[in-house]
Amino acid sequence: MKCSRFNLVSVLFLVITTNAFSQNDWAVEFRPNLDFPTKDIGEIEPKTGFGFEVAVSYSFTEHLGAYVGWGYNTFKTTSNLTEFDNDVDMTGYSFGLQFFHPFSDESKFSYVIRAGGIYNHLEFEDKDGNIFEDTGHGLGYEFGVGIDYTFLETWHVRPQIGYRALSRDIEFGDIKSDVDLNYISFGVGILKTF
Repeated sequence: MKCSRFNLVSVLFLVITTNAFSQNDWAVEFRPNLDFPTKDIGEIEPKTGFGFEVAVSYSFTEHLGAYVGWGYNTFKTTSNLTEFDNDVDMTGYSFGLQFFHPFSDESKFSYVIRAGGIYNHLEFEDKDGNIFEDTGHGLGYEFGVGIDYTFLETWHVRPQIGYRALSRDIEFGDIKSDVDLNYISFGVGILKTF
């Protein structure tokens, strides 16, 4: 009796793991993007920025998965108060859930909805690339929508538009203030499932 239970459990485990690895549950994505700030950072005006994200995702159901990634975005800035003409870099981690569903049963196109958090920090750099202020890491949020096109069975192109928001405290000399970096991001990712 013990032997048949062990065999049954072994067969079930083999079926489940074989099925899990045969459905392309894991994916790696690289997505360069353009970033459009929605407001100033205090008296500092960020210009259109650019960056990229690298993410790993796992689909634990047919249409729902989780993702985790790391990203870098940079913005040139100007200020009305001084000759401030430097860079603001936002780097850190992203995590969350994504829902994807094909437009039809035979379609190679799917829509994607993504929502989650970010754990990022802002670095203020001078013209020489030296960091003169760092906010430290903190939590923010992100959400996005996109279209996924499958080609060559395991490769995908995924244009996506999203919104990110991060609020941090920063000290410039003796002045402590809250800074917010909120922006709309448009990127086209290349994704490989395995």
